[in-house]
Amino acid sequence: MTYCVGVLVEGGLVMIADTRTNAGLDNISTYRKLHHFNVPGERVMLLASAGNLSVTQSVVSMLAEGVDDAEGEPPARLRDAPSMFKAAQLVGRAIRRVQTIERAGFEAANLRMDVSFLFGGRIGAGAMRLFMIYSAGNFIECSRDAPFLQIGEHKYGKPILDRAVTYETELYDALKVSLVSMDSTMRSNLGVGLPIDIAVLRSDGLDLEVNHRIEAGEPYFHDLRERWSAALRAAHRAIPRPPYGPQRTPLS
Repeated sequence: MTYCVGVLVEGGLVMIADTRTNAGLDNISTYRKLHHFNVPGERVMLLASAGNLSVTQSVVSMLAEGVDDAEGEPPARLRDAPSMFKAAQLVGRAIRRVQTIERAGFEAANLRMDVSFLFGGRIGAGAMRLFMIYSAGNFIECSRDAPFLQIGEHKYGKPILDRAVTYETELYDALKVSLVSMDSTMRSNLGVGLPIDIAVLRSDGLDLEVNHRIEAGEPYFHDLRERWSAALRAAHRAIPRPPYGPQRTPLS
């Protein structure tokens, strides 16, 4: 299980991903799920992965080394894609290529090959873009009306994003809300956990402004978790009692 979120606002792009991978309660490991394909000053691309770990790792490696699915053509690398749209298409091709190579073995072992990716960034003078790429290799794109995308265990972290994030949200406020979304997911699902990888990219930038891993015990994230819990308790106390059932009579 995993949780990854990408937020595209006017000021730029935020992407975060947890690192927990488990194959049962007694087999928990840490693997990076937020991958960088950067050429400083030319392009910056971020790829967050969810699903079968061996498939996602094969896709990431193939994108770095080259996708060789076109007969007679040299392998296509993600770092050479001319646009973010073409790059998103290449990610889809890599997914299908890995599935073609590995399908027989997976079917023999009765294993699932489901994967999904968040892919965002900017190439040259092009606009910042964010895509969600499905296991079939097709994808959708983030928009002003829907400024965030999620993969993995998304249901626990979605309500805070729905309520707090718009396209006009300030970039580091978007990061803060994304971390609250991650905390909400971690509290409700033990399959999602620290460390957390975060990346922040300005809309006019071609290099990462933030590339950081949040480890267990980091003061800011611990403080954020405690403040958010306290704020929820305070909000609960401030809301009037529902006017249903027997009404209490105030003491004189």
